[in-house]
Amino acid sequence: MPLSDAPLLRALAGDRPAQTPVWFMRQAGRSLPEYRELRVGTRMLDACLTPDLAAEITLQPVRRHGVDAAVFFSDIVIPLRLAGVAVEIEPGRGPVFAQPVRTADDVDRITAIDPADLDGSAIAEAVHLVTAELGDVPLIGFAGAPFTLAAYLVEGGPSKEHLRARAMMHADPESWNRLAAWLSRVSRRFLEVQRDAGASAVQLFDSWAGSLSPADYRRFVAPHSRAALDGIGIPTIHFGVGTGPFLADMRLGGVADAVGVDWRQPLDEATAVVGQETTVQGNIDPALLAAPWPVLETHVREVLQRGRAARAHILNLGHGVPPETDPDQLTRIVEFAHAQ
Repeated sequence: MPLSDAPLLRALAGDRPAQTPVWFMRQAGRSLPEYRELRVGTRMLDACLTPDLAAEITLQPVRRHGVDAAVFFSDIVIPLRLAGVAVEIEPGRGPVFAQPVRTADDVDRITAIDPADLDGSAIAEAVHLVTAELGDVPLIGFAGAPFTLAAYLVEGGPSKEHLRARAMMHADPESWNRLAAWLSRVSRRFLEVQRDAGASAVQLFDSWAGSLSPADYRRFVAPHSRAALDGIGIPTIHFGVGTGPFLADMRLGGVADAVGVDWRQPLDEATAVVGQETTVQGNIDPALLAAPWPVLETHVREVLQRGRAARAHILNLGHGVPPETDPDQLTRIVEFAHAQ
């Protein structure tokens, strides 16, 4: 089968393949015992930047689950690390930055780095290794969205409400927009590296967008996310958590070919919001991966049924795979979806 006929790419183009394409956010990672074994003794960011290791982790769920796409194994802070920003992943906490960006001078300091200088050689090598094995299965490139990256940078690490980042938008909008525009260029450069090395589609992931009001999202965030994806040249998916109040804006003015929907909003209702020009992706509740199979099967069946309201549907979770998930549950979902 030519890669262009892959069910995922057909769905992104607005077609409905015979089988609903399935992949899972965070499918490459913590829920797989083979991943945990491979990661022993290697720090997260080092694993992401070791080409043969990143490639193997990317491929593991394709081999195990039979999903319709691989998603490149990385972390949203990797492009910042490649741009020279000091960041580490602290176990049990998440990304921590040595120098938070909170003032106009801090913004001057970090935006002096040219995203074009980002060294993507390790990423490109990993993508080449992945695509050489995938054959007719597409690879999805991955990057964090400008707001989520800014939320980490301004806070200096993980935060529940992102108060400093949201305060900067209003207290110093000029600095905010300079920072967000720079982060947009960083994310785009990271996506371009993956595209040029062979990724067939890309997803921009906005973990923390749900902390924003619709007005703030439209004014301070959407233009920068749009710039990260606009004209990228391959199909695009845009996903955020808790974005129901401004889901239509997640289309980024039509730049996004698909919009990911979290578990809070039924897909037929989401389709009524985003319209028939956009594919929907989602939205199995990750919590139900821990339920008995008959319960999960009923839920997946409903998600597939509601997804029929859209022009096309990519079955996924409403967020990422929890680390304690039984991998057999994911395999059963793929088999069930392909049998419908």
